Amino acid sequence: MLKVYFTRHGETEWNAEKRIQGRLDSRLTARGERDAYLLGERLKDIEFDRIITSPSGRAMQTALALKQNRSLEIATDEELMEIHLGNWQGKTENEIKEQYPEEFYLYYHRPELFQNPEGESFFEVKKRAESFLHRLEQETSSGNILVVTHGVFLKAMFLICRDAPIERIWQPPYLHGTGLTIVEIASGEKKLLLEGCVEHCQQGKDGCK
Repeated sequence: MLKVYFTRHGETEWNAEKRIQGRLDSRLTARGERDAYLLGERLKDIEFDRIITSPSGRAMQTALALKQNRSLEIATDEELMEIHLGNWQGKTENEIKEQYPEEFYLYYHRPELFQNPEGESFFEVKKRAESFLHRLEQETSSGNILVVTHGVFLKAMFLICRDAPIERIWQPPYLHGTGLTIVEIASGEKKLLLEGCVEHCQQGKDGCK
């Protein structure tokens, strides 16, 4: 049996500005760094067999904080990257809503119809997530794995675990920075044990929003 500890990267400067990152990047805020440290403390007694992260800088920065003094190397995997949003990337949500009102509406309200000619659809992200999970089980059939990734990838992964359609990709829970999700994988079956938990953030001065 394989147990995978998934987390979203910590809060970034662009998250705080409500600016779309996608395949672009920005550094963790002080809050993001603190929450990553607190999650590391929460996981410090777990023996991980592997640590895998999206190659995005914000994910790697989070993974380094979670690694602590473990001797494991951090592997990167491009299938864990955030949804590619083409020319939306680097713009604020308000700018996107003003410049691409129809596409913006579909993104949040009719995700099954959303298309971005310069980027990815939700179906493509889900296909990536399916590929990653299948390959992960083939490579490591038992033990504990720590995975650092992004919000939309995790939402797609939830759909796979629930056998749910793209239409439900935005259903709760909301995935905060460093929220912890645990998935149990055995004989191809995937079971959600924990979903986006941020209890560790409450140990910080301001809690987690």
